[in-house]
Amino acid sequence: MAPETSPPCSETPILAADNIVKQYPGAAVRALDGLTLGVAEGEIYGLLGPNGAGKTTAVSIMSTLMAPTAGQLTVLGDNALQKRSRIRRHIGLAPQEIALYEALSARENLSYFGRMYGLKGAALQERVAACLDAVGLTPQADQRVGVFSGGMKRRANLAAAIIHAPRLLFLDEPTVGVDAQSRALIMDLLTGLKGDGTAMVYTTHTMEEAEALCDTVAIMDAGRIIVEGPPAHLIADHPEADSLGGLFLQLTGRTLRD
Repeated sequence: MAPETSPPCSETPILAADNIVKQYPGAAVRALDGLTLGVAEGEIYGLLGPNGAGKTTAVSIMSTLMAPTAGQLTVLGDNALQKRSRIRRHIGLAPQEIALYEALSARENLSYFGRMYGLKGAALQERVAACLDAVGLTPQADQRVGVFSGGMKRRANLAAAIIHAPRLLFLDEPTVGVDAQSRALIMDLLTGLKGDGTAMVYTTHTMEEAEALCDTVAIMDAGRIIVEGPPAHLIADHPEADSLGGLFLQLTGRTLRD
């Protein structure tokens, strides 16, 4: 069992979702059915669940990319459903699909996204250099992203998400398909961001990552949170499960899902 992570540095709610519902047109069931959660400053909140559980829909709504059917969402004290443009300056998103321009270099991509957030001049150049260094891509900064390996693209994707130093960061499967070295670098970077007070929502299918990295995990299924808490506490509360992965299978079942 991985050691329990340290508690968040503050209980101030950076993100609060209250009874979020999402019903897609024509769908027989709700994608989200009363999702309620909160994320504090410096907290890494793991959102776990099988395919179709509602994780990506939850991230899309909480990052203001999609409107819910019902419910309330507060980010940094503001109503996120009414003040999207205001709070988006403080949100970063590393989606599961690589969101970079493959014909541009890593440096050009980061410069582009930095300008979108209002960075310019020396401040932009310094931030681009710092983010490239943070993800270990300084030697490849001027290579086209299209020639990068999968792990390098993942790291560049993360660098683009943090270029503006967001206070709230969403990470949707940030280590899928990466090599061990890239995974270790990403884990170290996220731990450093946590120490700086960045709040994070982290989705993953890798239970070992969630157990080692997250302060709180929520296991979802059918658009609802089944159980929530610090990983070590959840395992202790369910002695029949000897790991987070075992608890996950116990609660969601072993049937394969598309």
